[in-house]
Amino acid sequence: MSDTITIRGAVLERSGDERPYADSKPITVSELELTAPGEGEILVKITAAGLCHSDLSVVNNNRPRPLPMLLGHESAGIVEKIGPGVTNVKVGDHVVMTFLPRCGECAGCKTDGKMPCEVGSKTNNEGTLIRGTRHLTRNGEMVQHHLGVSGFATHAVVSELSVVPVGSDVPADIAAILGCAILTGGGAILNEIDPKPEDSIAVVGLGGVGMAAIITAAALGVKEIVGIDMQKDKCEKALEIGATSAMTPQEAEESGKKFTAVVEAAGHPKALETAYKVTAPGGLTVTVGLPAPGSTITIDPLVMTGEARRLHGCYLGSSVPSKDIPKYEQLWREGKLNAEALISDHIKLEDINTAMDRLSDGVALRQIIEFD
Repeated sequence: MSDTITIRGAVLERSGDERPYADSKPITVSELELTAPGEGEILVKITAAGLCHSDLSVVNNNRPRPLPMLLGHESAGIVEKIGPGVTNVKVGDHVVMTFLPRCGECAGCKTDGKMPCEVGSKTNNEGTLIRGTRHLTRNGEMVQHHLGVSGFATHAVVSELSVVPVGSDVPADIAAILGCAILTGGGAILNEIDPKPEDSIAVVGLGGVGMAAIITAAALGVKEIVGIDMQKDKCEKALEIGATSAMTPQEAEESGKKFTAVVEAAGHPKALETAYKVTAPGGLTVTVGLPAPGSTITIDPLVMTGEARRLHGCYLGSSVPSKDIPKYEQLWREGKLNAEALISDHIKLEDINTAMDRLSDGVALRQIIEFD
């Protein structure tokens, strides 16, 4: 294999274009040049990649990033080549890619998942891999990496710190969503709430991450799981995959029902206010959603004190991917984690702009790009 290969990928040219994206076409699919992996890096042939709100947030400019950028982070593939010093994987391994590499040395990494890696966060913002390297060009122009992965492409060079090996029996589409949707939504349940079977759990916002929280709570044997969303069809879907009941935010607030723990997964301040309102005294509200910068919420601080409430922020499910992904893989293998239920569509790379419209409209859970 030569030092540089030609790949096909989906490049975001402009952020903040008017919708529908199917018309404005901020993302183009084209050939790019990908250089060989360096120290501690690997070349991965991408087999599947999921569309996530973290991708959409760059498209709609809620999260400004350097452009042009090859998008995609929730992906899976097979290792084709390893660079010098790689010890965690070998050629032929099936891997899940995660959007926040962990250096293992910084103050954030020493919190065991509570805080993101400081180094990985910095390089993600800069559009590089964790060692500060770049490997993508197009007609001689530098193209930025997205969250250390750039998974909307036929191949990717990533740090070995951005991947976790999984069994070859795990289908590519399932492996892809283990790296973000399930790691984030499931982590809110597994790492922040750590529920007992007798607990009551509600999830506000039934997109891919919220549904992942539902199936994880069900996999852990929680007896009462309530899905809350403004869209009735999503409430119905939640009932199909493990929720014991479902309702709209208005119905939830008017019911007077209070829950031991509530996960907010919508990324909207109103959803977080609802989640807080329906949390029981002594209970825990966990927010994993990513609202627009500058968003605010209104809560009664006396209630927080008088009812001994807790409100936790939870980034990437407070996860350490190398420890947590094998747990979800095992739950799936045992038939307890209904990961298949999160996948709403399989699409082609060329469908990317239309798929972003569907994601923005909230009519899809996880759309999976399949690669030949």
